[in-house]
Amino acid sequence: MKVFLLKNVEKIGMAGEIIKVADGFGTNFLLARKLAVEVTPNNEESFKKREKIVEKRKEVVATKTSMLAEKINGLKVTLKRKLHDDGKLYGSVNASEIVDVLAEKGISVTKSQIEFGKSIKAKGSHEVTIKLSSTLQPVINVNIVSE
Repeated sequence: MKVFLLKNVEKIGMAGEIIKVADGFGTNFLLARKLAVEVTPNNEESFKKREKIVEKRKEVVATKTSMLAEKINGLKVTLKRKLHDDGKLYGSVNASEIVDVLAEKGISVTKSQIEFGKSIKAKGSHEVTIKLSSTLQPVINVNIVSE
């Protein structure tokens, strides 16, 4: 079954692509959740035109995203937190705190783009990945120090 993706589907494809998927997956998952539209011989030409338009937009977005990735990659951020005597945090650092710190530096990302290898619950240096796209995932260094 050929489908035209309306939204990005992780590990399947990006919005605006025409892909071939299994009939059951297409019908029961993609079409049911309105993530895609079935491509038939009658409407295939119009979807191919839309695909070309989306490709041009993706190139512009990819350029902006790669510039943002260069700006983020290797960035060092310091957070001051209250600590126990043994160096552990009261609670943990969450994604919204990272978003706020990056916003102060003029970098706009969402909470869903922040990926922790494991939760940050101790003082020291930790790596946090910012998922800008499936290929661009710059890493920042978050340093936790005592208040």
